[in-house]
Amino acid sequence: MPIAAQDQLHRFLLERAGVRGALVRLGPSWREVAGRGDYPQPLRDLLGQALAASALLTAHIKLQGSLSIELKSQGPLRLLFAECSDAGHIRGLARWQAPLPEPLDLGVQPGALLAITLGSVEQGTRYQGLVSVRSAPFAALLEDYFAQSEQLPTRIVLASGADGAAGLLLQQLPGERGDDDAWNRIGHLTATLGETELLTLPVAELLHRLYHEETPRLLGASPLGFGCGCSRDRVEAVLRALGREEVEAALAASGGMVEVTCEFCDARYRFDPVDVARVVSASPSAPASATPH
Repeated sequence: MPIAAQDQLHRFLLERAGVRGALVRLGPSWREVAGRGDYPQPLRDLLGQALAASALLTAHIKLQGSLSIELKSQGPLRLLFAECSDAGHIRGLARWQAPLPEPLDLGVQPGALLAITLGSVEQGTRYQGLVSVRSAPFAALLEDYFAQSEQLPTRIVLASGADGAAGLLLQQLPGERGDDDAWNRIGHLTATLGETELLTLPVAELLHRLYHEETPRLLGASPLGFGCGCSRDRVEAVLRALGREEVEAALAASGGMVEVTCEFCDARYRFDPVDVARVVSASPSAPASATPH
């Protein structure tokens, strides 16, 4: 994959059909995330798809804070988490228990629930949509989200490979129908897209190959990259939420130093007895993020 094509979010219009779209290509950012866990191949592919989707879903919204995709279950796949911030910073991880079944069918994971969360904890502006998990490709579950929450006809295609991940999103513009057969025609054209094409073809070439009769028009690209939103303040908020008794017990058990390591970026935060006393006695602030530091 050419370097110039990686870690970008492209927006476009299919003017004749009345359809808006976005295409995400991840390279170094995906490899950074994938390299932080020894993931079984099916889970590695799923994490790549989720990471591409988290950026893809920010394409047509005014995002303040971040957008996260989180799947939890009581089965072997315990957690799948991917997030994209309003600055284009992406991060993600997964937790599982061996043996992980192959193929990895999300619909048979007991208690599985998919949540899509937008907004900022610090600003107190958060919206969360819940999606039922069924035996279907991950992209189809995200299409279910749009059908339930925004009631916009939406098509999503996701792909993940050894060196990159990618995603394509198509939506019928609100109030726009194109001609009577436009949306069906776009669906048929999109169904011809192969995983290798989605991962590797230059964006303009891919759009022309698929939709040249629909007057495709690129609207520009936004940079993406690996980045973590952890900070000492957020870790302190987590410790404060745990309560004095639990934090002081951890301090005693660890020989006088509490150390918290971010699972996303490996940043380490250390708290000695003086730090702990200050943190647990501080007045409550904004609630800590629900993301799994």
